[in-house]
Amino acid sequence: MKFTRVFAFMALAGLAGSAYATNGYFGHGYGMKAKGMAGVSTTNTDDAFGGANNPASMAYAGNRLELGVDLFSPRREASRSGSGFVDGSVDSDSNYFLIPELGYNKMINPNLALGVTVYGNGGMNTNYSAGQPASTANCGFVNPGPAPYNLLCGNGRLGVDLMQLVIAPTAAFKIAPNHSIGVSPLLGYQRFKAEGLQAFGVANAAGGNLGYDDSFGYGVRMGYLGKITPTVTIGAAYASKMKFDEFDKYSGLFAEQGSFDIPSNYNMGVAWQATPAVKLALDYQRINYSDINAIANPVASPGALGDNNGPGFGWDDAKVWKLGVEYKHSPKMTFRAGYSHTNSPIKGDATCATTTNCGETTFNILAPAVIEDHVTLGFTHTLASGSEVTVAYMHAFKNDVSGADQFGGSTKIQMYQNSLGIQYGWKM
Repeated sequence: MKFTRVFAFMALAGLAGSAYATNGYFGHGYGMKAKGMAGVSTTNTDDAFGGANNPASMAYAGNRLELGVDLFSPRREASRSGSGFVDGSVDSDSNYFLIPELGYNKMINPNLALGVTVYGNGGMNTNYSAGQPASTANCGFVNPGPAPYNLLCGNGRLGVDLMQLVIAPTAAFKIAPNHSIGVSPLLGYQRFKAEGLQAFGVANAAGGNLGYDDSFGYGVRMGYLGKITPTVTIGAAYASKMKFDEFDKYSGLFAEQGSFDIPSNYNMGVAWQATPAVKLALDYQRINYSDINAIANPVASPGALGDNNGPGFGWDDAKVWKLGVEYKHSPKMTFRAGYSHTNSPIKGDATCATTTNCGETTFNILAPAVIEDHVTLGFTHTLASGSEVTVAYMHAFKNDVSGADQFGGSTKIQMYQNSLGIQYGWKM
C-alpha cells in the first residue's frame, strides 16, 4: 500500500475550505457512491467511507483506497425590507468550492478491517459585498464606523467562513458471518472567521475584523451492520457530540464563551436487493443541532452574545429521509439516483409578537442553510485494472425563509445548490 498517497491527501483535505450547507452544515452524503444516491450510506459496503457513515460497513469493504473531490456551488441571497435602515438585496460572492475526501480500508484478516476516513463539514461560507446606504449614522445599533455598511450594518463585507475537518480511524469486526460492528474515534479540526459584525461588538481594538481562529476536538462514531436475509441488509450508526476547544477570538459571539462543537447525530438504514441488478435503499438521519447552544439558542435569547444563554442561530434539529436506487447495467457500469428531504433548521416568525423565532432569518444571513430537497445522479465505471471511477451530481432545489426582526422589518434568505464530484478507487 502506498501510504504516501493517504497522508498527502489527508494534508490536502486539511487545507481545503469546506462549504457544505445541505442538511444544515452537514453534507448530503460522504463518498461519491453515497452522494449519487442522495447520501444513502448506512448499508453501503462497497467503499471506504464507513468512518463518516457506518464504521461496521468496513468489515465487508475489502482492501481499497479512494480519493474524491467535489466541485460544490451554493448560491445564496439575502434581502431586508421595511426596517427603515440598511434595506436591500445582495448575493454571496463565494460560489465555487473544491472539497476533497479520502477513504482507506485494509482487511487484516477475513473478520477484521482497519481503515481511515477523512471528510469535512461546513456551510457558513458566505461573502456578501458592502455598499448598503448609510441611512442613519448608527444603523439602529452602536456606531459601526464609516460607510459603506452591509445588511447587518457592520463595516464593509459581511460573511463567515467555517471549515470542519474530521479524521476517523476505523476498526470493524465481523461478530458473525453476516453481522459486524465498528468504531471510529473522531479527531477534529475547525477554523472560523467572521467579517462585518462590528455592530455586534465582534471587532478588534481598531474596529476591524478578528480574522481566523481554530480549535481541535474529539468524539466517536459506532455502528452495526446485519445481512438478515440474502437480499435485505440493515444498519445503524451513532456519533457522539464532538467536543472542541473554544474559539477564543469569538468568545463574544458564540454562546458559552466561544464554544462551537459538532452535534451528535445518528442514522438508520435498510437496503433491498430487489433483483441481481437493482438495489433500493432507504436511510433516516437525525442531526441534533439542539446539542449546541451556539447553533440552537434562539436569536432572541435573554443573555448577551457569548453568554451561556446568549443568542445563537436558532436552528432546529434536522430530520433527513434519503431514498436511493442502484442499477448494475453491466459488470463494468453501475448507475445510481436518489432523492432526499429534510426540514429547514431555520424558521421565521411573521411578527415578533412572540420571540421564538424573532430575528432568526436576520442573523442567519450569515448562514442561510434553508435547503430541504435534493436530487442526485451518479455512476461507477470499473476499469480493466479493477480500479473504479465514480461520478456524482447533486442539485438542491431553491428554498427561502422569511421572518420579522426586532427592528420592525423583515428578512428573506434563500439558497440553491449544485455539485459535481469525481472519485478514483483502487482495489488492492
